[in-house]
Amino acid sequence: MSDAFDRLQAALKSAPPAPDADRRAANLRAAMENFDQLQETAAATRQTSERPGLGARFSNGVVAMFHTLTSRAALGATTGLVTVGLAVLLIAPLGTEVTSPPDVVKLKPEAQARTDDAQGLIDAEPILEHRLDTDMEMAMAEEEVVMAPAAPEAGLSAQTTLQAAAPQTRAKRAPIQLGQGAIGLAEAPVVRERIIAPDMPDTEAFANADPNPVKITREAPVSTFSIDVDTASYSVVRSSLMNGALPPKGAVRIEEMINYFPYAYPAPDADEAPFRTTVTTTATPWNAGTQLVHIGLQGALPQIADRPPLNLVFLIDTSGSMQDANKLPLLKQSFRLMLSELRPQDQVAIVTYARSAGQVLAPTPAGERATILAALDRLQAGGSTAGQAGLQQAYATAAAMAEEGEIARVILATDGDFNVGLSDPGALKDFIADKRDSGTYLSVLGFGRGNLDDATMQALAQNGNGQAAYIDTLSEARKVLVDQLTGALFPIANDVKIQVEFNPATVAEYRLLGYETRALRREDFNNDTVDAGEIGAGHTVTAIYEVTPVGSDAVLNDPLRYGTAPAVEGPADELGFLRLRYKTPGADNSQLIETPLPLAGGNASDDARFSIAIAGFGQLLSGSDYLGGWGYAEAIALANQTKGDDPFGYRAQAVTLMRLAESLSAQ
Repeated sequence: MSDAFDRLQAALKSAPPAPDADRRAANLRAAMENFDQLQETAAATRQTSERPGLGARFSNGVVAMFHTLTSRAALGATTGLVTVGLAVLLIAPLGTEVTSPPDVVKLKPEAQARTDDAQGLIDAEPILEHRLDTDMEMAMAEEEVVMAPAAPEAGLSAQTTLQAAAPQTRAKRAPIQLGQGAIGLAEAPVVRERIIAPDMPDTEAFANADPNPVKITREAPVSTFSIDVDTASYSVVRSSLMNGALPPKGAVRIEEMINYFPYAYPAPDADEAPFRTTVTTTATPWNAGTQLVHIGLQGALPQIADRPPLNLVFLIDTSGSMQDANKLPLLKQSFRLMLSELRPQDQVAIVTYARSAGQVLAPTPAGERATILAALDRLQAGGSTAGQAGLQQAYATAAAMAEEGEIARVILATDGDFNVGLSDPGALKDFIADKRDSGTYLSVLGFGRGNLDDATMQALAQNGNGQAAYIDTLSEARKVLVDQLTGALFPIANDVKIQVEFNPATVAEYRLLGYETRALRREDFNNDTVDAGEIGAGHTVTAIYEVTPVGSDAVLNDPLRYGTAPAVEGPADELGFLRLRYKTPGADNSQLIETPLPLAGGNASDDARFSIAIAGFGQLLSGSDYLGGWGYAEAIALANQTKGDDPFGYRAQAVTLMRLAESLSAQ
């Protein structure tokens, strides 16, 4: 055993030295003076990209440590701890040697006698190795000190403030200088300004309503709604699932999930209406006692050469909320894809809005691609969201561009966060309703999550004779703005309404899957002043009813004690009667299409059965009460069986999303 270790053992067994009151008082005075000096130098501490020297690193660290001790009362409460810390630093005067590992101090023999300054605090003479392991030293030595605000900022919780004040990264050790001739080893906390983003509140708002209930045919035989070709809900659902979370139930609109996918329904002949109706009746996969009435509409697809010139106004939200990578940067990439699909005779203008609205690109032929792209590249995010001013500017620009026989459309790209001007969906609805009569269509593209205002987007699109889509990836941008460009921009029918009258002789109950936000009153069907949805060139629209035949044991409602007024019995081979109304673009009066719903519609196509699988998927996500024991496994199996021709992989992706939802719901 070494002599040094023997001396250490002897020191530990010996009685402590008698305290020297005068020396203790002197040490305390010195500590107070040092503290006051450090407070004076705190203002000189500044941020630098260069790594500070050893002395500077220690000075910065001490300033950071004592910054919170802003009063002498606070100093008095911690005097004992500070004194002990100073003693630790003073035990190794001249001749201290730093060796590896860096948290160990070894004293040369001649240093053993130089302990007078520490008398009364600790007998340091026998100490050969000393680790910095006091509470204060561990707090400083193990982590870099990051100064937090003195008080929580408005809107931040106490927990967020405490997290912001916590040490963040490890710093290096360095020799230090304290007082005259005292050299020791301590942590040198490097004070760096670090922006710790607060947890942003989730302000997403979704446009939805309570699920359609089961209705008794004898009491309410008529169902009326506007068609919907929006796809935003499916993309939001996908975004949530791909990020490891089930979507908010309010984000699930079953009709938009169904209509996200293209279907190959029979197209109309040249001498027919601009779309054809296909009706199929098939067994319900989740309820053996009911049937599904599947209604498919297929829009005509004119030749590209026959398309009228297109005047587009890109109305781009450049407010501060759009700065994230999946917002304005993705938006720019998306519009780049779209430009390649436009023809030379088409025109593009760009209007932006943040603190105020302005035109950043005058109407420019689509062939001048470099000019348009340069204007896009210059866009930067910042400021509040003056949505009203932007819409007014965009509509004025579109009106100036349009000529007879041309199509004018405003494409609003935003996260929906309107906070200046008309921020209320009801007020926006009225504003857009006044503008749509001018013949300018409005489509809405949503970007980003966290503050996505789906309710506002829906109010704009539904009342602007346009459609709403949500773009979360460049692949989705290609689907909406390239693959389906014609359907998205060129309308073939406006104000399309569907009304189904069910036959009480064959149908006891029914419910419509989805379309809750598109419900119309019965009298709205024949009222041509009531707005409804549009169908674009080549678009498909799908609607599904679940019906319970008369006599089925799946009937949910008991008969009334006092009965109901007798209904007129329809033909025994019809489930009901389908009526559609639509207007050709620019017309004021609607046209009517009528067709019976067959009691049995033969074998359902893969398209129809896949759409039913998606309808079941949407009901699972929204927590439907009507599925019994039918679950994700059955939805996945049905979707896999009916994927059919899937050239773009949309249906395969849907199966992947179902599997993710199954795993997440199990948690």
